[in-house]
Amino acid sequence: MRVSGPDAEDYLQRMVSNDVEALEVGDACDALLLTPKARVIATLRIWRRGEDDFLLLTEPELEDGVLAELGKMRFAAKCEIEPEQHTSAIVFGGDEGLPTDEYGRPAREVLDAGLEPTLAEAELERLRIEAGTPRYGHELDDRVLPAEAGLDKTHISFTKGCYPGQEPIARLHYRGHVNRRLGVLEAESAAPGDELTHEGKVVGRVTSAVPGRALAYVRAEVPAGAELSLPSGDSARLLESK
Repeated sequence: MRVSGPDAEDYLQRMVSNDVEALEVGDACDALLLTPKARVIATLRIWRRGEDDFLLLTEPELEDGVLAELGKMRFAAKCEIEPEQHTSAIVFGGDEGLPTDEYGRPAREVLDAGLEPTLAEAELERLRIEAGTPRYGHELDDRVLPAEAGLDKTHISFTKGCYPGQEPIARLHYRGHVNRRLGVLEAESAAPGDELTHEGKVVGRVTSAVPGRALAYVRAEVPAGAELSLPSGDSARLLESK
């Protein structure tokens, strides 16, 4: 989505979780669009293409929801919000495009480059899981709090002004704690939806998996290194957070 016009910076600053005003032209940041109760509507990468021109990158299936949310909150702001279609490629190494750390190694997101893929989708998915990066529709939906998925470390500014969801985000950060966290598992036979048990109690649920690795939400009190049981009878080990 393109957000442009004389009030574009101010409008985005009031709407998303990260500090858009701090971006220089050419810079980008990760941010969240949240409900007033701090549930995730969408993850965004915001690229400042010009002084009054921002491109918001998100998952294709989230386009309609993001446009609707931004549109209904615009009121009298002097900015335009309109969809743009781009193809995106992840390039490991190099210095072109927007930096991304979603795959656990130096990479760039390059738009409309027309590159032929050299890495299978399954291999890219393995890198995402090993890096502990949540994906909408797998680890993220409108029931998830950002801190549960670790997004408070990468997508939120705790020094900027107000935005939808800011109050519960700040309250949890400074005075509370989450009951579950997203973690990486060492597991050979896990599948999305599998319940995880520890010492006879259900403590989590698998959200994404490839042979040998999985992502799961696990109760915060379960220590790293713990052996968890899968419905198949196989075990999974909770790895240290990166």
